[in-house]
Amino acid sequence: MSERTIAVTGSASGIGAALTNLLEERGIRVIGVDLRDADVVADLASAEGRLAAAEAVTSAVDGVLDGVVTCAGTSVPGELMVKVNYFGTTQFVSALRPALAKSSAPRVAVVGSISGTQQADDDVVAACLADDESAAQAAAAAAVADGRAQQIYPSSKLALARWARRTSVEEGWASARIPLNVVAPGVVLTPMTEQLLADPVMKGVMDAAVPMPLNGYLAAVDVAQVLAFLVSPENSHITGQVVYVDGGAEATLR
Repeated sequence: MSERTIAVTGSASGIGAALTNLLEERGIRVIGVDLRDADVVADLASAEGRLAAAEAVTSAVDGVLDGVVTCAGTSVPGELMVKVNYFGTTQFVSALRPALAKSSAPRVAVVGSISGTQQADDDVVAACLADDESAAQAAAAAAVADGRAQQIYPSSKLALARWARRTSVEEGWASARIPLNVVAPGVVLTPMTEQLLADPVMKGVMDAAVPMPLNGYLAAVDVAQVLAFLVSPENSHITGQVVYVDGGAEATLR
């Protein structure tokens, strides 16, 4: 098979950077998309930014794209979470579907979270799945005002998982041979989480919320390995799945 080209959002840091390095080591061309230090510099928090990013990627690959992985996201509570975590993925991926359909082995993987199993805001989830960004932002703002800001992140990731499962079997996706899956990590070691884990109290809270009996916390590359497989030609029949890369957290919690 000739060289593959994969678009990766959030490519400048974290899981996106780890995946970019891994794919490039394997001889795969990566089109990085991020707010900075990327092939395509774009803000996925706005509809205009998403469309511009998709157009730039499509132009860079002459209209034929082999895969998309969306790692871009924010953990800052508020309306930005639904704008970036949900719509920044769904609208960007959907805009690239025509280019994916022209590939001989198109693949898509989006980054969800174990938090998608936690308490969510029904209004945020429903507005996201209705593709009503204004209503989703309003519901997120209401959650903040009501002291439920902690529910917005799980809501954005739960909605994303439901979108992927629904979309994966719709016309133009499975029928166009495009597997679409979600990878839901547990606790990933980043500068932010390392600071939290250094506090014994916060570590106890995190371990109770996300118990990981198999091998403990994740490195970004651990998640990247799974994403790389899901967007490889070897993944021929896995679609519509939420793959928990979480050391057994989801199984333990359920």
